Amino acid sequence: MYNLAVFGNPIEHSLSPAIHAQFAQQTATQVDYIKILAPIGNFSQEAQRFVASGGDGFNITVPFKIDAFELATELTLNAKMAGAVNTIKVQEDRLIGENTDGLGLVNDLIQNLGLSLKNKKILILGAGGATQGIVLPLLQQQPSRVMIANRTASKAEKLADDFSKYGSTCGFGLDKIKSDPIDIIINATSASLDGKMPDIANGCAHGAICYDLMYGQQTPFMTWAKENNASIIADGLGMLVEQAASSFEFWTEKKPDTQAVIKNLRR
Repeated sequence: MYNLAVFGNPIEHSLSPAIHAQFAQQTATQVDYIKILAPIGNFSQEAQRFVASGGDGFNITVPFKIDAFELATELTLNAKMAGAVNTIKVQEDRLIGENTDGLGLVNDLIQNLGLSLKNKKILILGAGGATQGIVLPLLQQQPSRVMIANRTASKAEKLADDFSKYGSTCGFGLDKIKSDPIDIIINATSASLDGKMPDIANGCAHGAICYDLMYGQQTPFMTWAKENNASIIADGLGMLVEQAASSFEFWTEKKPDTQAVIKNLRR
């Protein structure tokens, strides 16, 4: 039996227990996966309590991913470069921190949407924590370039520079986006949460694959992509399931079938 959990605040809305229950059923694995509401400022005590009670691993969601990064005693390369941890595996007295967000995005793009990222021009909107978590796995797919555009240009430039040894990157302000077509545009800004769309040149979406990390609703970015003749428009539900699958495999060494779970959640 694997004793697993997800920590967050708020946490009631989390789909993780439902997703992991389906993974457990598919792989004939005994899993007890619970939601834990950690008080703000008290994450590490709650996490240590769960570990002491026999926890084998846990996921971490907003707003505790940086706290989890600090709690981990070891970090994978993904976690180090992301500066945040969304999955911890307990091995005796070791807490191994991983970040599966970027893996989830890449697996959704390749396996579920049938795309190749090799030699593609990728534009990411936003230079916050969500972007930091996805750049390395994207670069590992050998795109021709990963471009990061942000309202504050210096933040995008710094992030691009941090990842430059892993592939071709550049950073600039949102106002510098040209109308030339781009292969893949990923919205990693928080604008969708506020029902807004980053103010960018329209022509770049023509024929592009437009992907919003948000899920569960038609976002302004997705509407903009449709109005500007994007070829494929997707939300982040597949990424949610794929990052959960990478966590499940990290804990159990078993690879679940994600497509069935995505279909169930869409229903």
